[in-house]
Amino acid sequence: MAERLVGKQAPLFVLDAVMPDKTFGTVSLEQIMNEGKWTILFFYPNDFTFVCPTEITAISDRYEEFQELNAEVIGISTDSLYSHYAWINTERTKNGIGPLNYPLASDRNHVVSREYGVLIEEKGVAMRGLFIIHPSGEIQYEVVHHNNVGRDIDEVLRVLQALQTGGLCPANWRPGQSTL
Repeated sequence: MAERLVGKQAPLFVLDAVMPDKTFGTVSLEQIMNEGKWTILFFYPNDFTFVCPTEITAISDRYEEFQELNAEVIGISTDSLYSHYAWINTERTKNGIGPLNYPLASDRNHVVSREYGVLIEEKGVAMRGLFIIHPSGEIQYEVVHHNNVGRDIDEVLRVLQALQTGGLCPANWRPGQSTL
């Protein structure tokens, strides 16, 4: 049976990543938490696919909105750093993603994907999972989609803003509206 993660401490990790400036570096959940920031952690199946670039670039295009909400974004797949690097260096018009505003991390050994419950073991790829992690390290939101369906970036931003109110947000709540 699947184990819930919402309300629990997020599994800490340090992963190799291709950084926004196209250098190789590392990303650390603990470092982001120590900076007092929220984390938008999302997993996707594979580089050079069809649905993945639509949401990866959509998040990158709206990265400033995440920053304004004191949030850092990390994308993770089980692909290699070299695959990420090649994909970032391929134009969007040629099935690439072009430059990104946040790091893409590599979970080649599948540890992080497994700890977050999104690894498809028999295929060695991650499902399309997204987690919003409070600066204290508590996972406050989790959603996992079928790999054929991309995520809605407006909804991710809305949920982040709702969580940041600290209040009770009714169905269809929008930023600027009253909480309960």
